Amino acid sequence: MQQPVEQPAFGTANLTNCERELIHLAASVQPHGLLLVVGEPSFRIDQATANAANRLGFPLDALLGQSLAALGGDLADRIRALASTETLAAPVPLVCNVTVRGVPMHATVHVHRLAKVGLVVELEQFEEGPVRRHSQGLAHRLTQAVQLIGAAHSIPALAGTVVRELRDLTGYDRVMVYRFDADGHGEIIAEAREDHLEAFLGRHYPATDIPQRARELYLRNRVRLLVDVHYQPVPIVPRLAPATGEDLDMSMCTLRSMSPVHLEYLKNMGVTATLVASLVHEGRLWGLISCHHYSPKMVSGEYRAACELLSDVISTRISALENFAEAQAEVLVRRLEHRVIEATAQGGDWRLALFDNPRHLLQPLDATGAALLYEGELMTAGDVPSTVELRALFAWLHGRNEGSFFQSNSIARLNPSLSAISPLASSGMNCAELV
Repeated sequence: MQQPVEQPAFGTANLTNCERELIHLAASVQPHGLLLVVGEPSFRIDQATANAANRLGFPLDALLGQSLAALGGDLADRIRALASTETLAAPVPLVCNVTVRGVPMHATVHVHRLAKVGLVVELEQFEEGPVRRHSQGLAHRLTQAVQLIGAAHSIPALAGTVVRELRDLTGYDRVMVYRFDADGHGEIIAEAREDHLEAFLGRHYPATDIPQRARELYLRNRVRLLVDVHYQPVPIVPRLAPATGEDLDMSMCTLRSMSPVHLEYLKNMGVTATLVASLVHEGRLWGLISCHHYSPKMVSGEYRAACELLSDVISTRISALENFAEAQAEVLVRRLEHRVIEATAQGGDWRLALFDNPRHLLQPLDATGAALLYEGELMTAGDVPSTVELRALFAWLHGRNEGSFFQSNSIARLNPSLSAISPLASSGMNCAELV
């Protein structure tokens, strides 16, 4: 039998080249649960994590090749029934009975199907006695949270509601909402935290902090839990799937080991445990709900399912608010276009039609300021940098020669020499060239 690996197979990566990290090929799990790979249609155990022997009361050599039914209880029957009717492309949660060293127990189980490999079965939270549920209290909390989310009239109001409700629901020390811009850079737009903790609200993070591969996994696996940043990864045995001869694709695994680079990042921040939920708008990763705790923290499968439900509700509300804002902006733009056309047709100055009422110009773009350089003359509306700064900015834009339209969420990132310009211009900007 192949010997257990000692380290996850994440490839060669560090804090400077984390894009290379193969985070879906972890080859190990977090130790608060165990993983089994069950062949189909044999329903025999082809792979198991090294901790399965101790958790299930079987020597590892004896467990491999054993029928899933040997674990007792209703585990095998429940999973067989589910597998016969469902595609299981994403993990499906169950609470099943097993027998450990002659003692009946129940466990939280997640099952999904992996093409050419079989069923991936993850078990955690082994407990004796009847299943303890918190459905009534949890249902009340969820109902309250959903009502508040639905009542939020803007993205800032929604984000504020989210962090308060999620912190109350989960008990994490800090809960934040990240929002990603078009370039993938992140900003913390809402935060609820313990009073003694430093505030992170308003902080910006570069897109490189979350590699593209990680973003793709956040779209597929909407809730991720880290119980203790100092855990020792538990390897899968044998490491390579017998059916394929390759590392197990753990993209959808709830217990998948975290990236060593990410763990180092969290340790540097002093964070011990995390829960992250994805926020999705029109098929793209709009943002994240990130929960931090400064000591080890386990969240039950029931509460993680509640967090996933809320993330879907929040994502739906985000889409509604974003789409409404876009529709309103389109109406305002059409009105502005009509005023410009009317002014031009009557022999008036189209520039005055644009700038005589700053609100009409700025509101459709949710902008705080605007500037127009036309035939050497500068016109402005709202809060803008000085004339000297604006002319320097226009000169740089003209020299880029990248088409008639330009947009950026951080001018300073593109041209550090402009970082000294008033913050009014060094952050986000849209620009169009008139020809």
